[in-house]
Formats: sequence, C-alpha cells, structure tokens
Amino acid sequence: MTTNEEIFDSPTGWVRSHIEEYVESDGRKGHKWRGLPTLLLTTRGRKSGKLRRTALIYGRDGANYLLVASNGGAAHHPAWYLNLAENEEVELQVGAEQFTARARPADPEEKSRLWPLMASIFPQYNTYQAKARRDIPLVIVEPLNGS
Repeated sequence: MTTNEEIFDSPTGWVRSHIEEYVESDGRKGHKWRGLPTLLLTTRGRKSGKLRRTALIYGRDGANYLLVASNGGAAHHPAWYLNLAENEEVELQVGAEQFTARARPADPEEKSRLWPLMASIFPQYNTYQAKARRDIPLVIVEPLNGS
C-alpha cells in the first residue's frame, strides 16, 4: 500500500472518532478502548480501490494479530473482511507502530484453537456467533516486517 494515498475512515461516527483520536495521538489514546486492545486496519476497497480504515479489537498469537469479522452478529460480513478477502495486503497501526501485513481467514483447526482466546478478550463474540446466520471468520494478520 502506498502511504501517500488518501485514507477513508469508517463512515460510522463513533468509529471515525475513535480512529481520529488514535491517529492524532499516535496511538497513545485509542489503543485501549473501554479497556480492550484496539488497532487500526487499513484495507484496499474491493470495488473502489480506495484505502479504507477501521478500528478493531484484537488479540495476539505469537507475532500474529487476530481479528474477528463479527459485524456485531449481522447476517453479512463487514466490508473490511470482504476487502481483505480480495486483497490480503493490509496496513496495521498498533499503538504508535505502523506496518504492512498479510491477512487471511483462519482455517477451521486454527479457528477452533484461537476463538476461545478472542472470546476471552471480548465475550460478546460468542453472543454474536450465536445470533449470526453465518460462520463468523477469525482473521490472522501476519506482519511482513517482523513486527
């Protein structure tokens, strides 16, 4: 991804405000949101080709970052997940650190091992999965620069 391209933040007001605070403070504010660890994920729009940024709760598995494409338990996947399904190269900001990474859905074995970790961070994921009419993907994000 090219860093001089304009980045379009989430159209959801509270998420956009969270992103602005995160970026303006270089991650000092916003990395913890209601006590939960959050990062900023930038994907390339699958239709527009524009860079899209959102804030997400994350977990860790070794060097990898874990995300849950819950969309609040909605019947459809979130746009960020659809975008990375088309283009696996993403940008992350975790606190002050920014880096390029490769994102992919966890396979069933990985998901069964990692879902409990994400549910321990944010138990609502179990509620979302129970109400969703889809299998909620767990995404593994692998830093490309060893972050």
